[in-house]
Amino acid sequence: MSSPIHMLGAPSEVEPATAEIQAIADKVKSQLEEKEKKKYPTFKATEYMSQLVQGTNYFIKVQVGDNDFVHLRVFESFPYENKALALHNYQTNKTKQDQLDYF
Repeated sequence: MSSPIHMLGAPSEVEPATAEIQAIADKVKSQLEEKEKKKYPTFKATEYMSQLVQGTNYFIKVQVGDNDFVHLRVFESFPYENKALALHNYQTNKTKQDQLDYF
């Protein structure tokens, strides 16, 4: 009889954002602003999930207005690779109710 195993590469459960997650979001904020050609005076990470790959993907829901959110996919390489953070993808026009999913 086998026991359930968390598959490598499967995203984690969605959890409330931590100070570490806020710091990751803050580090890629300028990349998002450059791509969207706009400034975000509000930029508050509210929840996230992570995925272990050849580094870590972070999927982060960020509040940027009253009920205006963006979903970020941030890649962090392993520490021996300089631990660089890169905004790999994002989704705009999200609301608080929109579920954070793999994208």
